[in-house]
Amino acid sequence: MEIQAVFIDRDGTLGGSDRVIYPGEFELFHGVAESIQQLKTSGVLVCSFTNQPGISIGEATLLSFEKELGNFGFDKIYVCPHQHSEGCHCRKPSPGMLKKAAEENQMSLKQCAVIGDRWTDLLAAHEAGCKKILVKTGSGKAAYEQYINKEFHGKWAEVEPDFVAEDLNEAIKWLLTFK
Repeated sequence: MEIQAVFIDRDGTLGGSDRVIYPGEFELFHGVAESIQQLKTSGVLVCSFTNQPGISIGEATLLSFEKELGNFGFDKIYVCPHQHSEGCHCRKPSPGMLKKAAEENQMSLKQCAVIGDRWTDLLAAHEAGCKKILVKTGSGKAAYEQYINKEFHGKWAEVEPDFVAEDLNEAIKWLLTFK
């Protein structure tokens, strides 16, 4: 199966930690810029895929996130600026950002992959039919332990990663085997 696009979560996956770090202070993990470039060179559309509720309360701007993610090499940027309580259709675990991207870029989500450190990333991918990759950076170690210990219930328990990677670099290396 050829991968058309990869959706990558920001906080804890690209860099930073398990907490939100706003643009200007956010740093990529080692080797991530090169791994993103490898994806791009292979012809894969590289998309951001991030919840950033701080935008809706004025702690940061959508433009600052778009600029930062563009500088990191992303082809397309999808950001949910809403609070959890706003009930939008774009906030992960909803697949809204993925569906919007598929429509805008005329692609099949079954030929796309999501890389993230939280179960919300994987649930959105699952509901959209994408490959699901959990990284053990950021919140990923805790999410992996919950998965292994069968602590998820309901629709959360239905999700099984297609691959578990130590970090984004390993996840991208695995995905490139499908090219």
